[in-house]
Order: sequence, then structure tokens, then C-alpha cells
Amino acid sequence: MTQLSSVSVPGPRRVVSVDLDAPLPRLVADETGTSALVVGYRDGHPVATREVLLTADPDDAARALEPIAGVRADRAGDDTPVPDELLPMISIVVSTVVARVEDLGRLLDVLEHLDYPRHEVVLVDNRVVLPESDPLPALLEGRTVRLVTERRPGCSAGRNAGVAAALGEVIAFTDDDVRVDPQWLRMIGTRFVREPALSAVTGMILPVELATPAQIWYEAYYGGFSGERTFDPVTIVPDDVPGVMRHARVSAVAPDGSIRKHFAVYGIGGYGAGANWACRRSAFDAAGGFDTTLGAGVPARGGEDLAIFIDILWNGGRIGFEPRAVVHHRHRQDLAGLHHQLHSNGVGFTALMCALVVKDRRHLLALARLMPVAADVKTRQLVSRLAGRRDAAPETVTEASTTRIPRSLAFHEFRGFPAGPAAYLRSRRFWRSVEEGRFRP
Repeated sequence: MTQLSSVSVPGPRRVVSVDLDAPLPRLVADETGTSALVVGYRDGHPVATREVLLTADPDDAARALEPIAGVRADRAGDDTPVPDELLPMISIVVSTVVARVEDLGRLLDVLEHLDYPRHEVVLVDNRVVLPESDPLPALLEGRTVRLVTERRPGCSAGRNAGVAAALGEVIAFTDDDVRVDPQWLRMIGTRFVREPALSAVTGMILPVELATPAQIWYEAYYGGFSGERTFDPVTIVPDDVPGVMRHARVSAVAPDGSIRKHFAVYGIGGYGAGANWACRRSAFDAAGGFDTTLGAGVPARGGEDLAIFIDILWNGGRIGFEPRAVVHHRHRQDLAGLHHQLHSNGVGFTALMCALVVKDRRHLLALARLMPVAADVKTRQLVSRLAGRRDAAPETVTEASTTRIPRSLAFHEFRGFPAGPAAYLRSRRFWRSVEEGRFRP
């Protein structure tokens, strides 16, 4: 299903970084496009975004940027740098099937030279079958990267193997299709030091480029990579502490103690994704690691990262969202790839719900209690997205997309939801065959 007849196909959109403490650059329409996603920075960290239509007059862009000109980061308490000796040792785990060799090389270039005193890079070769011509040895030549091999399929198996080999007290995860900011790891380590009670930290995901209609539509569809984009740091705190939650609700608490959002624990995906997060090893082990029946590479397709987030909160842990820990993601460039991704998101989410219930039957009661509210939210989402709009942005978002969205995006995501339970059962059978040695690629 591809419905584009009523939707204009957008041209390339520039992604422009702007220092809000300096004079604004001259932004005008040219051969690279007539619109831009402007990311406003203060003190080297992003604090706001704004979609801007470009003309031949730079004053038009300047006026469009006025709403974010005065935005400042919402920080509280002592914000002086944490001394290097107090920062934890961090292992960065990247599991890959080496499908994007150039992107992987650029990522490793940065990871090896991050502004951080003690860290290591653990690269997991998760290819089930090696090609006749293997680009990996040449790519790793001369690099200080620890290579781990995991031939069992699925990103969950790959990441678990990486964690097993890692030496750090904190494990950071990212993917081979992102670029990380030089300060990425320092911001993660700093947050763990300033909030010792945190089990995990998630970060900001911005687009590398918006060069194709599919990439622009993806940003417009979600309002950001993992959910509505917000630049305010919060701590996600379970409502029922200590012990297992009875109501499956959590709160996003700002530095000043105010509650910015109150939501079901199953909606934690709005504050994090597997491309940018870190976890204390103790919390990772307590959660049992990644569920190998979930994630890319197995029939369930996704949900492995959210499963750990939910497990942490379900058992009384806390997760910090740190917008200064930034990575830049390369979205799917073509519509077919975007359709596949959104369908996988739908399948993965309901497969995840099945996995949670299998692990702890109390999730079944919580989900039953939340079902009426969830059904209402999903119905409103479907109506909005079929009308070509994304969900209404919350007050913390400083820009709202005006891009019309093809109905096919909602169709592919929502048709994935009912397919999730069957996919989860196939995943269990599939992984059983892997463990018993019956799997043949």
C-alpha cells in the first residue's frame, strides 16, 4: 500500500547546526533545498530544533528562528565538569552484520578518539555467514578495537556476546548507522556520576541527513527518532517504589522536581532507543541481558531494547534521559525501506508485550488494566496519521512539522501490531532451533 497521490513529495531538507549564542548564519534557498531542520546549540549542546522554509531573503529564516533564539537548556544544580578520575570505565558495544562498511568505518573513527578518559570499543561480528570477500579485516587494521565473534543470529545475541567480553562497569550501546558526538560518552558518564541511583541513561538522537522524502517523512511521522523530541533532561521514576510496580506507571521528573510527563511504563520508547543508551553492568545482568527472541535478525524483529528499559523500571530502577549525549542517525533513504522499518516496529512492539508476559505474568494484569486507555491513544494516532499528520507535539517540543505524511506509513506500522504475537512464537521456535544446533542459514 503506497498512497502518495494526495501528499506532496518534499525536496531535500538541510540539517543545519546553529550556535544560538553567536550571530545567525545567512540561511537562504539554493540548489541544496528550500527548507532546513535547524538544530540550535548552546555551549556545544543541542537545546532546540526548528523547521524553516527558506527563501532568497535571509531575514525570513532569521524571523522563523526567533521562537528558539532564547531557548536555554533546563539544567539544575552544579553543572561543573566531573573530574576524569570520578568517571566510570565504559565499554562501547556495537553489534554489526557489516552491511554498511563506510558508515561503520566513520563510527569507529570517532569512537576510538572520544573525549573520555577510560573506555574501550567492543565490536561484535554478528554475521551468520561470511562473504567470499570480507571487508572487516581491512577496516579494523590499525584500530584499537576489540573484536568479538557471535555467529548465532540476531542483534540481541550479538550484543549479549559483546557485554560478556566487555570490561567496563558501564556498557554503552550504539549502532553502525549512527555518528556520535565527541562529547557523547562524557555526557553519559557525567550523568551516572551526578545521579548514582540511575540504572541506565538514554540520549538524544538527531538525523544525519534529510536528503530523501522517506527520511523527511520518518522525522515528521514520529517527531524524532524515538518519540517526540525534547531537549530537557528528565529522570524516569516508577510510581511504585520500592518493589514491583502495581500500576505500571512512571513519571518523567525534571531537575527541579516537577513532573513533566506521567505515562505507562510501556511507553518508555519515547525516551530512548537502542541506538543511544548505556546501562550499569549490574542492572544489565539483573535484567537477564537482551532477550534473544526479540530484536533484528529474528522473526520478532524488535523490542529488545525496550524490554530492558521496562524491566529496569518494573523492578524499581531509574532511567535518566540525557539530551546532551547526542548521536546522529541515518534514516532509511527509500520508501520501501521505511515501510519495512515501520512494519517491523509494529510487529516488534506487540511481540515485546508477549515476551514481557511470558517473563512475568503480572504484566498481563497491567496490560489488561491499561488496554482501554491504550486503545483510545492508538485509535487517535491512527486517525491522525491516516489524515497525514503526526501526533500533536507536547509543550516541550519547540517545533511542529508541517510535512504531510503518506497514509501508507500508518498502514504498515499498524498492520504490524496484530502480527506480533505470532512472530514472537516463531521467534521462540527459531531460537530453540539455534540453541539445539538445528539452525541452518
